[in-house]
Amino acid sequence: MTGNVTVDYPQIVAEICAELSRLTQGRVEVGEDTDLLGDLGLDSLQVMNLMLQIEDQFDISIPVSILPDVKTVRDFATQIERLVRAS
Repeated sequence: MTGNVTVDYPQIVAEICAELSRLTQGRVEVGEDTDLLGDLGLDSLQVMNLMLQIEDQFDISIPVSILPDVKTVRDFATQIERLVRAS
């Protein structure tokens, strides 16, 4: 998703959900209200890999400082949307 492509919130959610489905190998149904740690049980390495994949997908840099504010897919998507719009 590089260049001057406009990305909207539903696209961001879809990309995050797709990446999380790959990470969990489809064991858990992922939606906007999915808790990244509680529902998916992601460890710190998986969270970092998720961030790297999303950074590459949307051509952004995700500051680690947003992590305390990210609990659900919705939280993560909202933060990504802000970063995409700011870039």
